[in-house]
Amino acid sequence: QVQLVESGGGLVQPGGSLRLSCVASGNSVSIVTMGWYRQAPGKQRTLVAHITGTGTEYYADSVRGRFTISRDNAKNTVYLQMTSLKPEDTAVYYCNRVAGRYLWGQGTQVSVSS
Repeated sequence: QVQLVESGGGLVQPGGSLRLSCVASGNSVSIVTMGWYRQAPGKQRTLVAHITGTGTEYYADSVRGRFTISRDNAKNTVYLQMTSLKPEDTAVYYCNRVAGRYLWGQGTQVSVSS
């Protein structure tokens, strides 16, 4: 079973940047399409970006041009570089596979506020 551990969140001002990391253990995810999801208080968890095993990227309209997803298969890690952050980006961010699901990790809190 794959375990996922997200990190890198924090409190930033609008316009700031953060880089999230998701380390997978227990099995390789190098050929798995992995995504970053977020869940704001009182809202459903939604997919914001994903990356295939060959590096093809997808972004939700709300983050396109501001967020960049990447992966390091040697480290079994997926990243989310977030720039030009907005208050509406405030949420708990999770990573997981897009087709099917591993057990969810604990997520990492991103708070954007002045």
